[in-house]
Amino acid sequence: MKYSEMYTDADGETHFRDVEVELSLVDIAPPAAPMNVSDFRPAREVGFITLPAGWGGGWHPAPSVGHIFVLKGEMEVEVSDGEKRRFPQGSVWLHRDLTGKGHDTRVVSKDGAVLVMVKMNETK
Repeated sequence: MKYSEMYTDADGETHFRDVEVELSLVDIAPPAAPMNVSDFRPAREVGFITLPAGWGGGWHPAPSVGHIFVLKGEMEVEVSDGEKRRFPQGSVWLHRDLTGKGHDTRVVSKDGAVLVMVKMNETK
């Protein structure tokens, strides 16, 4: 499994990179059959976000290290190096660009978007 991560380099530019998540077959919830599971990481908070069609966030750094899960709709994120990625329903990304120029996020689906944000305990 992969997700996209946004990070800031030493010059303050924000970039994307792909992160591979290692999964192991684990008997996590007997008597249910074993499942492919990643290592668990501590999280601080979780919240739901709804955004209308056409919403745009403008350029900003991330408020905290956190995962965004797209439950409905489609988002487009542009990082300061010019790369744009689209995140349709079912996608996940990690924003870690806490400094520098940041990123610009837009709703590109006609019916808006529903997201889950999981703020991590990490600070960088």
